[in-house]
Amino acid sequence: MSFGRLDRSSGAQPMSDINMTPLIDVMLVLLVIFIITAPLLASSIKLDLPKTDAAKASDVPKAVMVVVDAAGQAFLNDQPVSPDELARQFVTAQQANPDTEVQLRADTAVPYGRIVEVMGAAQKAGLNRIGFVADNPAAAASPQRATQTPAPAAVDARKP
Repeated sequence: MSFGRLDRSSGAQPMSDINMTPLIDVMLVLLVIFIITAPLLASSIKLDLPKTDAAKASDVPKAVMVVVDAAGQAFLNDQPVSPDELARQFVTAQQANPDTEVQLRADTAVPYGRIVEVMGAAQKAGLNRIGFVADNPAAAASPQRATQTPAPAAVDARKP
């Protein structure tokens, strides 16, 4: 019997290399999260824009003014027109310039259905730029500013 050392295994050696697989997996997951959330962040920015009387609507190449009075009668450029004539005039305006904007002024007493009919005729003719003209409440209260022409609120009615 010899009293010598027993053979022992030296055990696991320390690893000097970094395992890159989990690091790459985490980075790819983060990349996918950023790709998905980046467009959502850009479109959900809430702004409180300053208000000024000098703000103007963007210039458009051409506009047709449609007025609907309290009785529901439509006027195109201050001339009374029937619904069929209005549709024909919209087609003519679209053929002359496809970027023509329809500026719609309607009395508050006009039924919503009549406004939708006018908008539908414009869109059917291919005029997708519709601006709703409204009065500034401050201008209505002050008589000196009531003579100014109100700026249209532009609405893009293009189908997605």
